[in-house]
Amino acid sequence: MTIREVLLENFAGDLEYHPRRAILYLVLAVAAFCFWFFSPSNLQFNTAPLVFALGSVTLLLKGIFLLRKSSEGLGLSKQELVNLSGPAYRKSLPTVRAQVMQVVQDFGTGSFLLWPLLNLGKDVNQSWVEPPLFRVFISGAILLFLGWVMRRTASSDATF
Repeated sequence: MTIREVLLENFAGDLEYHPRRAILYLVLAVAAFCFWFFSPSNLQFNTAPLVFALGSVTLLLKGIFLLRKSSEGLGLSKQELVNLSGPAYRKSLPTVRAQVMQVVQDFGTGSFLLWPLLNLGKDVNQSWVEPPLFRVFISGAILLFLGWVMRRTASSDATF
């Protein structure tokens, strides 16, 4: 398996239409943003609240992608579309373990990829001279790697 296939499987492999998972992601995104928003103003621009703020962005985006209809119904007749939306074809949620690992990975992706946006925070808070760029980046990398390793070990356990 090439690096491209691994990245595609990890980041885009589970972006199919799944409204129940989308609601879960949207609720978690709001909760993570609330952690940042309701933090005391003198602590909002520390490492942990910023990790939660950036993680909420990726959870929100993932929730939106999970809400969009995929191309499953292209080329089908009306009757086939009705059958496709029946309870027999309804997707179930992954196991709790798999879902937690995926959420940790997606949450960490926010800090890992969006840390350069913290430079824009200097415009919002004039007293913020030194943004914790490296600490936010490392926190995101650790969460992303932890979620990825847990997913890989769980998938290798399932094959044995």
